[in-house]
Amino acid sequence: MIDYRLLQALAAVIAQQGFEKAAQQLCLTQSAISRRIKQLEALLGQPVLLRTTPPVATATGQRLLNHLQQVRQMEAALGLTDDPEHLVVRLATNADSLATWLPQALVLPEHPGVQFDLVVEDQSVGLKRMKQGDVMACVCDAAQPVNGGAVLYLGALRYRAVASRDFVKRHQLTENLAEKITALPCMVFSQDDQLQHQYLQDIAGATPQRVHLCPSSEGFVRSVLAGLGFGLLPELQSQHLLDSGQLIDLSPGYFLDTPLYWHYWQSESPLLQLLRQRVELTARANLVQV
Repeated sequence: MIDYRLLQALAAVIAQQGFEKAAQQLCLTQSAISRRIKQLEALLGQPVLLRTTPPVATATGQRLLNHLQQVRQMEAALGLTDDPEHLVVRLATNADSLATWLPQALVLPEHPGVQFDLVVEDQSVGLKRMKQGDVMACVCDAAQPVNGGAVLYLGALRYRAVASRDFVKRHQLTENLAEKITALPCMVFSQDDQLQHQYLQDIAGATPQRVHLCPSSEGFVRSVLAGLGFGLLPELQSQHLLDSGQLIDLSPGYFLDTPLYWHYWQSESPLLQLLRQRVELTARANLVQV
């Protein structure tokens, strides 16, 4: 039998990305957190953490975190938590969903005390948080569920290649676009963001030569509007800017659809079940159904 206080210490170290913040979260000393991790490792006879910066769970640690997430949801479902109304729901999502359609799905009047801890990851890598047992649910582009989990298709987030009017004029992009655009700067959200690469491959058979990294959804839009570079923006985020003429569609008729899925643990609590239903309804109303 594993003392769940030891698992809580492990979960806190991973979630807070360090021993010091984990100690603050659990109102313990840093040495107490360290002792609990060592006690857990001694009990299992193997490490549960890699002492990197930030710490990373080993395969055994990940299995323990998955187990803890499912236990927490089962306790909530059975009414065994001290305060189910104030359950903290840790959710991984891509930045563009958080900047467009997802927030309205998180409004749960039936549970006014629920708290969300949102972890932003690129849609192509967000599922790793589920595999690590770090989150209760996840929005990402992976269709296959993790062990012990289930998956629901939500729809597709449609992207268009856009640039500011000044950018188009400055670089004379109204003609010979494919020949010119590969040498021009493009905005990229992160190293995992491959949308711009896919676009250039499709229209010019090339890869970006100049890249601006901008890990902020709002900053990404503002950078494109300022003419720092071109980029692919969700229609939900850019349509009004296209309609007003502030942005120009570089390749009319061209779009990239990114499928999105809701990943959740099979042993979901009533609160998580309600959240899944709200997310599905909101996604159906906002995402492209393909």
